[in-house]
Amino acid sequence: MHFPQLDQASDDAKLAELAARLAAQAAELDRSAAFPHGPLRAFAELGLTGLTVPEALGGGGWGIEPVTRLLARLAAAEPASSLILAMTLIQQALIARNGRLAPHPADQVGRQGVAGAYLNALRVEPELGSPARGGLPATVATRTSSGWRISGHKRFCTGIEGLAMALVWARTDEATPRVGQFLVPVPSEGLTILPSWDHLGMRATGSHDVALAEVEIPADHALDLRPPDQCPYEPESFAWITLPVAALYHGIAEGALGWLTGYLHERQPSSLGAPLASLPRIQMEVGTIEGLLATSRRLLHSAAAEVDAGRTPGTTELGLIKRSVTGNAIQAVETAVALIGNAALDRKNPLERHLRDVLCARIHTPQDDSVLLAAGRARLDQASRNRSGS
Repeated sequence: MHFPQLDQASDDAKLAELAARLAAQAAELDRSAAFPHGPLRAFAELGLTGLTVPEALGGGGWGIEPVTRLLARLAAAEPASSLILAMTLIQQALIARNGRLAPHPADQVGRQGVAGAYLNALRVEPELGSPARGGLPATVATRTSSGWRISGHKRFCTGIEGLAMALVWARTDEATPRVGQFLVPVPSEGLTILPSWDHLGMRATGSHDVALAEVEIPADHALDLRPPDQCPYEPESFAWITLPVAALYHGIAEGALGWLTGYLHERQPSSLGAPLASLPRIQMEVGTIEGLLATSRRLLHSAAAEVDAGRTPGTTELGLIKRSVTGNAIQAVETAVALIGNAALDRKNPLERHLRDVLCARIHTPQDDSVLLAAGRARLDQASRNRSGS
């Protein structure tokens, strides 16, 4: 992996040092739910926020395969700050690949990313829930003589305390509404962070609510407005939404396995007279975990490599990959907890934190029920076509 601000020879050593620093802070960040300003500064200093920005704008021009590897490695150390970075990398990649955007705002966002700025999309709303399930947002963009005025309420705004820019999903107040993202600087007059995040896992992400009360933005900060029925995700965009997030939760499970193997070598019950790692039953259970994670590694990196090679899998397959990888991660951590027993659920044990964090994988779009519904319908529709053609 080559980072824009590092020499090639020192990249891996710098990443290992960064991961060690993150791991040392992970337990306290989880316990306090304090916003991870320190880790985010460290990411920015290494140039990580600009990795998916085009090279023409000074960024790294990274594809999705190296991004998945990076996020898995960082999340194994500290996943909350890694998720904030992941959201920035995903949104920068989506902007870079959207040929419909006017050059000025797209370039502006990219250059800010190269300079160390964080970005995320604000989409979920109290009444609507996740927009992936359909419906118009209640957040409204009203045209003014000089631009737009945005009003609404967003939930689960990951990283909001550290963002420089927010992509606010809203509908226009036109007779026939269009929907799209509106680039809102953070902070802005009329934008208020409502402290609300007190979650089971990923506690340091600062995913608070945001209220927008007539926030004024320039006219060109309206990005890619379309009729609501013309907003499906293309496969490449869907790959960026699914694979990096799946890789991050896979990384949490890798972190759990790393701790577990160290513990099993160190733990030597007096009744056994040898490390737990010497027991065949223990070895088999660790093999079960490794089997889950090895399958996920293959799924993640082969799918990501196909995307980078221009052979992007379809959205149905990408959804199934996300479900499989995150499901494997959850099962891997649960298996590790069961292997250790009651002590694994002590707050001082990192497995307890890994378990809470990895469970958050289930709430990221697309959720499992949507994935299975799409896959089932696709298979049944294909079967119907085959029968009709026979």
